[in-house]
Amino acid sequence: MGDYVEVWADQGVRVIPLIDGEVAVIGRDPSCELAVEADSEVSRRHALLERVGAGWCVRDLGSRNGTFVNGERIASTCALHHRDELRIGGARVVLCLADPPATDLGRTTSAEPPPSLTRREDDVLRALFLPVRSGELFTEPSSTREMAAALVVSEAAIKQHLAHLYDKFAIAPGERRRVRLANEALRRGAVDLAELRRAPAADRDR
Repeated sequence: MGDYVEVWADQGVRVIPLIDGEVAVIGRDPSCELAVEADSEVSRRHALLERVGAGWCVRDLGSRNGTFVNGERIASTCALHHRDELRIGGARVVLCLADPPATDLGRTTSAEPPPSLTRREDDVLRALFLPVRSGELFTEPSSTREMAAALVVSEAAIKQHLAHLYDKFAIAPGERRRVRLANEALRRGAVDLAELRRAPAADRDR
């Protein structure tokens, strides 16, 4: 089995697979992919799980009673890790990754604050999330070429700023380094996908 969630509710526990490239709405409405129909504290469309790079994130959909990750209410989009627990009304939703990164094993649930960034480093970090502008599912960060074109700078300059970002976010060398940077930026609150979706295109490309 690939990635899946355990949904603990009054009717017991259900194991529901998550499909790469898709989103899963949690809510009381029977049409939701992760339906919690018997809980009056759950909104009809309460929260959204979506694939982000190598992992998943959750976004509250303006629910009445809020969405909680590891006991803390989230204000916007929140990156998730292996065995993170969501509280949706009286239900518990536990994320289980088929192949969790080593950094997810034995980690603490509280995320450290983001590092201090220069204006240009912040621009480059946001440029990683260019697919968000058009409402696409964020399955892969922007390429170096795409970021250079969006910010009207050279690819060499982008690579230099990415090197600084890797250092500041402690992203070790290896495969899918941009994906790991994007997930860490989300986890530590340096980037907010909901804010990027709301922002005018000119602000996203600044």
